[in-house]
Amino acid sequence: MHFHPQTVCHTWASPLGLITLSASPSGLSGVFFEGQSHLPDMQLWRPDAHNAFIQNSIDRLQAYWAGDAHALDAPFAVPLDLSSGTDFQQSVWRALLHIPAGQTQSYGQVAQALGKPAAVRALGAAVGRNPISLIVPCHRVVGASGQLTGYAGGLWRKAELLALENALPCLPLAA
Repeated sequence: MHFHPQTVCHTWASPLGLITLSASPSGLSGVFFEGQSHLPDMQLWRPDAHNAFIQNSIDRLQAYWAGDAHALDAPFAVPLDLSSGTDFQQSVWRALLHIPAGQTQSYGQVAQALGKPAAVRALGAAVGRNPISLIVPCHRVVGASGQLTGYAGGLWRKAELLALENALPCLPLAA
C-alpha cells in the first residue's frame, strides 16, 4: 500500500482496543486496530490529533459504539481516500460500502456484485487489506455458509462488531 506523503495520524482508544486513524489531504485514509494484519509503515506519518477528517471520524465511531449502528454507513460523513490500493482493491472497498449495518454478504456475493464471480480469492485478499476497517465494513463479509472467516483485526473483533450491529450474533467462528 502506498499512502500520501502528507499522511497524518492519531491513535484513539476504542472499546475494542487502540485504533490508529490516518488522513491524507483528500480524506480519511486509514483505520487500523493495534496489532492487526497488514499494518502499513506508519513511521513517516506525522501525529495530528486535531485533523478534521480524523476528529469527525472519531465522532462517528463514538456514535457507533454508543448504539447508532448506522453511524458508519455510506455515505460516510467524511471523505474517504482509498488511493493506497490498486484499482481492483479500490473497487472491492467501494463495493463493501454498500453493505449496511445489520447485514452481511458472502465473499461470493460481493464478487457477483462486482461482476467478477470467479475472483473470489482475489476479492478475499483485497478485503483483508482494507485500510479503512469499520468504515469500509469488511467485517460484514462472511463465508459462503455464513461462518465468520478472516478479519485483519481478529475474528473476536469481527464477532463483537457483528453482534453490536445485530447481525449474526450467534454464529460460531470458523475453525
